[in-house]
Order: sequence, then structure tokens, then C-alpha cells
Amino acid sequence: MQNGVNAADSNPPATFSESQERSIVWLLCLLAAVHVFVFSAAFPFFNNVDEQIHFDLAVKYSQGHIPRALERVSAEATPYVVIYGTHEFLWASNNFPIEQFPPPWTQPMEKIAPKLLSWQASWNNVTNHEAAQPPLYYTLAGLWWHWGKACGFHDGFLLYWIRFLNIFFVVASVWLGFVAARMFFPENLFLKVGVPALLAFFPQTAFYSIQNDVLSPLAFGAAFILLVRLLRAEIPGVRLGTLTGLALAATFLTKISNLPLLAVSGLVMLFKIGCLARSGRLRAAGPALASLVLCAGLPMIAWLAWTKYHFGDFTGTAAKIQFLNWTYKPFSEWWHHPIFTPHGLWTFVSGLLATFWQGEFLWHRQPLAAPVVDAIYAISSVGFVGVAVIALVSRSATASQRQALWFGFGSVVAAMAFLGFLSIIYDFHDCFYPSSAHPYFTSGRLMLGALIPFLLLYLYGLDRALCRMKNNWIRPLVLVGMILFMLISETIIDWRLFPNAYNWFHM
Repeated sequence: MQNGVNAADSNPPATFSESQERSIVWLLCLLAAVHVFVFSAAFPFFNNVDEQIHFDLAVKYSQGHIPRALERVSAEATPYVVIYGTHEFLWASNNFPIEQFPPPWTQPMEKIAPKLLSWQASWNNVTNHEAAQPPLYYTLAGLWWHWGKACGFHDGFLLYWIRFLNIFFVVASVWLGFVAARMFFPENLFLKVGVPALLAFFPQTAFYSIQNDVLSPLAFGAAFILLVRLLRAEIPGVRLGTLTGLALAATFLTKISNLPLLAVSGLVMLFKIGCLARSGRLRAAGPALASLVLCAGLPMIAWLAWTKYHFGDFTGTAAKIQFLNWTYKPFSEWWHHPIFTPHGLWTFVSGLLATFWQGEFLWHRQPLAAPVVDAIYAISSVGFVGVAVIALVSRSATASQRQALWFGFGSVVAAMAFLGFLSIIYDFHDCFYPSSAHPYFTSGRLMLGALIPFLLLYLYGLDRALCRMKNNWIRPLVLVGMILFMLISETIIDWRLFPNAYNWFHM
């Protein structure tokens, strides 16, 4: 034991063998697959988080076409958007009575054709403003689209086929959460089961949508684990350096909003290099560090060069900002932002944490969420992460555990600070979201890369809060209660969508 009392010592002893633990996690993976499938099937197309735009990019990549500008929606994607999309996400209920707008595929073609042609003509002029997004998710989704066609899927089933790709990403994230918890807390059964369990039932609606956010927890989760292993290694090997570099490259090539996670990873690497230099092992670790830099740097540089050449800036966001009609505020006006008031700061933090747990879907222009549930997620997140930080400061963990959890905490804080910074620097004018009236980037999906580190902190804080409880059943009962709360609240909130005539169950 190092520097204090190990958190595992306050827990009941692990009573499961390694094979039994693996069986539990495999069961959680199966439940995660069912969870994502059922809710992905319940949501009709296309949601308000630009799902049709992300779908168009997947189709373009399936054709071997990487956008070189903010192009129009492709001819192959447009019919799917027109035929299978419902307006219920963004139209008020009195503007879209379902009895007056039945699904087009249920209507005689001669009756519906003029309206479809009119809608298609409108969509032919829509610009894909996400065209500069990094390519990894869209490459995988494009290949999956091709495979669906080869398997004989078509029409609406082919659309859902591409959405069901998320099942594999979430299941892999569940297993990765178990790997992380087992590596950091090998004696703590509550954390080893709790992290994958919360991942399996995490009610984030991005997991039920065609969009690149779903890949971030897997990409950075792998990078997080590998970087901690690299920190622990006396002399890291080339294989570890190569895998770490590839995971960091995958994180970057998934989503531009993962940049703050990469910045924290860079600081961790500098810390490790300093430790190696002080111990005289830097030369021996040189091949591993070189392989990490090459495997991470070359893909990143290649994509940055691509976006600079075709879109005019290294991240490709300038064209999107211009399309959305945002403008930069003068530096002197940054400090007038309401985020610098206690109320404004809580508005930002609570809104961001609520959507981090539940997502941002609207239904008839209203958030698909419950204020009480939002408050529980926000308050518990601040509370348990706060307890975790206090425990880390008081050294209530081993040195290696503190190292990993501080890395995780830095990742979460950096992701939140980045979105706060974006909230401050732009004037959003007449944009729907964010807006001049509500100038906050409270899109929790943009920090999903930090999901596994966050859940480690969250459950570690809960574990420390329960450490004085002597009853061995308290922790499992609390975990089961959390899962039931997540699942029941999500089902109640989303239940209205299950009978929807536009979803998978009614095709």
C-alpha cells in the first residue's frame, strides 16, 4: 500500500473469480447491445442533432468521396431523407398531426409522388455543413453501409442498419470500461462491475443516432488506458508506444471536439518524458516514444494538411462558422458573458452535465428530458466527482490510482472548459442553438470521449462516500438502484416514441 489507505480496503472482498467477473461483463455487453438496439429502433429518422447530415457523409464515404468543401447533400442520400424522415423532432405537435402526415412508404406512390419530389428539390439545395469533420467514423459507417447492401438490406431497413453499427461501438466501450476499472482497482469489485454496468445502460441519445460522437468513448477510452500503462512502465516498449499513438490518432480522427483530451494527453506524455529523463531511462525509451509520436502525429498531420488545403484552415471549422453566421466577439466583450456569474456558471455546468448523460434530442421542439432527472444527474455528477477529488487530495488511494484518476479528472475538466471557451468567444446572432439568448455550448455529446474516465471518477467518489457503510450489500444495492433509475427514467421519457409510425418497429 502506498501513501494512504487503498480505497479497496473499505469494500467487501471480491467474491467472484476472474472467469465469473468476465461472465458478468459479457452479460453486460449483451444487455448493452439490447439496450442500444431497442432505443435505436424506437427513434424515427432524422433527429435534430443533424442526423441527416452525418448520414450523408457516411454515404459519401461509402462512394469513396471525401468532401473538399461544404457540398450539397448527395443524390443517393436525399431520397432516404425525404421518404423516411419525420418532422416531429423540430415541428410543434399541432403543425405535424401524425394522422395527416402518415409515413410516405405506406401511401400509394401516385398520391405521394408530387410531395416527395417537392421535398427532394428542397433537399437538393441543402449544404452539408459538417463536411470537414474527421474521417474515421464516416469511413467505418460507409463500409458498414456497403456491407448492408451486400447482405440485401434496402430502404428503411438499410437506414437502421447503419444506425445499428453503434451497438458494436457501445459494447466495445463497455468491455473497455471493465478493462480500465480492473487495471486501476483490481481489488474493488464495485468499480470493476459498476463502470461497465453504467456504460451498458448509459442513457445518452447519441448512441441511438447516426453521428460520429458515438465513437469517441471507445477511441479515447483506449488511449486513456494505454497512456496509463505507459506511465506505469519503467521503460515502455515499442508495441505499447505504437498502440498508444494509434489510439490518440483515432481520437483525433473521430471528432475535432476531442482536441482538449489530446492536449491533456500531451501533458501526460511530457510528464512521463520528464520522469524518464530524471531516472536516466530516456534513451532506452526512445524507440517507444518515437513510435508513439509517428503513429499519432502522421495521421493527424495528414488530416490537418487536407483540411487546410481544401477548407482554408487546419481544423476545417472556419467554413462551418461562416455558414452558421457566427462571428468572433472582441476580447473585451468576452468578460460580459453570463458564464462569469454564479447563476450563469451553474446554467452552463448543469446543462452540460444533463446532456452528457441524456443527450440533446428534441421532440416537437421540446427537450426529450425531464427536469428532475436532469437535476439528479447534474447534482450527483458534481457531488461524486467532488468527493473523488477530495479523496485524491487526501491521498486515499495508491499512487498509481491517483495518477490515473488525476489524468481522468484533467480530461473531464479540459473537455468542459473547452466548451465553456467556445460559449464565450462567439456571437451566435440568430442561430437556433447556441443562441444570443442562451449563449452556452451545453452539448454533452461533445465531451463523450471522456466518458470512461468520468465514470471511473463518478463511481470512485460514490465508493468513497459509502466507505463508512459496514453492510456488504449497500454497494450492490446502490448500483442496481442507479441502473434501474437510468433505465426506468429513460423509458418513461422516451416511451412516446415507441408507437411512432415512422420508427423501425412499424416498417
